[in-house]
Amino acid sequence: MITLENVSKAYGTFQVLKDCSTKIEQGEVVVICGPSGSGKSTLIKCVNGLEPFDSGTIRVDDISVSDTKTNLSKLRMRVGMVFQNFELFPHLTILQNLVLAQRKVLKRSADEADAKARGLLTRVGLADQATKYPTHLSGGQQQRVAIARALAMDPVAMMFDEPTSALDPEMINEVLDVMVELAREGMTMLCVTHEMGFARKVAHRVIFMDEGKIIEDCPTEEFFTNSRSERAQRFLAKILHH
Repeated sequence: MITLENVSKAYGTFQVLKDCSTKIEQGEVVVICGPSGSGKSTLIKCVNGLEPFDSGTIRVDDISVSDTKTNLSKLRMRVGMVFQNFELFPHLTILQNLVLAQRKVLKRSADEADAKARGLLTRVGLADQATKYPTHLSGGQQQRVAIARALAMDPVAMMFDEPTSALDPEMINEVLDVMVELAREGMTMLCVTHEMGFARKVAHRVIFMDEGKIIEDCPTEEFFTNSRSERAQRFLAKILHH
């Protein structure tokens, strides 16, 4: 579904990605973790063209991301993206947030887009919030709306960039529950997260990054019980300590 080969990117003299290569199969859930500044968010933003990269190749569903002929807008429709800070339109109701791109980009009828939106709001437990505005919702609710909005475009894969990092602890599980359900339904998912309980529960593989490099790329249980790199072992010792 997603293939990265020798992807590198620099901001001036700072090398943020260094020869990153991996493959994500259809239906696979992959968690990317690592210390702050290791290149995790940049890597997934390169996958759907939100960040350009300097060298290497990325293919999504056999479409080359860096090919000048590739329509990046269409590509991003196929790869849903959920950000740290929700990115909802504050002047639109929850329902309108889900309907807008369906009408404008997918050219769905008003009735079709409305039905799809309401179905997804029910799926994420927010059917009764359709007429409210984002500021009237909690952070956890807003993030569930953001997930529903991404799903409204019928993506072939979903990417999450630290979706729970801006949330109060009480709200984290309500977002993770939706993500767990998506994983169980077979959605291809690439998740940047420090939620190691989630990773252990649903991820098929864990990618560990440090200083722009993929240090480990292995089955989940192997990562937690038998990490090969000393750097990953130190990271796990800190993050799992509590």
